[in-house]
Amino acid sequence: MRFILPLAAMALLVSALPAEGQRRARLPVTRGEQAEAYRQTQQGEILPLPEIRARVRLPGAEFIGADFDGRVYRLKFMRGSEVIWIDVDARTGQVLGRQ
Repeated sequence: MRFILPLAAMALLVSALPAEGQRRARLPVTRGEQAEAYRQTQQGEILPLPEIRARVRLPGAEFIGADFDGRVYRLKFMRGSEVIWIDVDARTGQVLGRQ
């Protein structure tokens, strides 16, 4: 029962996003994206997701997923009913933006 309200809030937020935002908001990552992230990690081109997650801290927020587009990790967190997106450069681990 306690998950229904956060899920409903996420559904409302995603439905309100423009088409580009909806494309980037999709979870989970596809197998092709996973394979590409794995390949780039193994070749040292990008940082692994656990290392990125260790660098990004949001007190009181729960990590609920990630998206990867080949250059940027988009981390998704929830704090109460608030959804927080953090974009992180996959090569450097630098935070690029927050929504």
